Amino acid sequence: MSEVVSVEDRGFTLGDGVFDTALALDGAVFARARHVGRLAAAAQRIGIVLEAAAVEAALDAALTPEPAILRTTVTRGMAARGLWPASAGAPTVVVTRAPWSPALIGQPARLVTATGRRNEFSPTANLKTLGYLDHILAAREAAAAGVDDALILNTRGRVACTTIANLFALIAGRLVTPSLSEGCLPGIMRALVIEAAPRLGLAVEERPLAPAALTGADAVFLTNSVRFLRPVTALDGVALGDRHDTLRNLQDIIWRQATG
Repeated sequence: MSEVVSVEDRGFTLGDGVFDTALALDGAVFARARHVGRLAAAAQRIGIVLEAAAVEAALDAALTPEPAILRTTVTRGMAARGLWPASAGAPTVVVTRAPWSPALIGQPARLVTATGRRNEFSPTANLKTLGYLDHILAAREAAAAGVDDALILNTRGRVACTTIANLFALIAGRLVTPSLSEGCLPGIMRALVIEAAPRLGLAVEERPLAPAALTGADAVFLTNSVRFLRPVTALDGVALGDRHDTLRNLQDIIWRQATG
């Protein structure tokens, strides 16, 4: 794990890298193999040669008995000038730790629709890259509106995600979430919800989702690895469905997995 990052590191100068955020409980990373696997696959997609063992070692060095949010950042490291370097050295791997509280789980969220759009055709649409400025500006809009997060649509005007989460809607007894082709990230918590839903007799549909469908849904909720499942109470000032018993049941299943 790098302790000092050069100002010439490509992650700093060009945003040339990927990252992952995971939750550590009782000295262990929840869904560790999924997080490491996704990060390694993302690095490979952008041409960074990354050994999974390097990520594992960096995570181990950051673990403590206290609950923590662990962010793993991987950059291409040092290289000669130029957008695509003729050669590059070893990648930079850094894990940072921040305190975590269970109070983050289940906090209601109000959303505003961001003015910017997520490009579902981008080769990085399904990757957690360091170039997060579009989401930062959407979060700025949410803050200016006095709400908790921003709904981001894709270029077709369909639901992609929020600035920090995947989105699910309970519609006619089915869980609907945008497919990855809509431009959302392959969230770890998203995958866990999809896997847990059949245990509650729920069918899951990964398909395009129009924003208008959210106002008629029985419930809408967000998922990410730090906040787990989060009910959405309003979108652009319009109250949304409040049948959150399904959310609570899914939350219980996944929390038992995390603490079991």
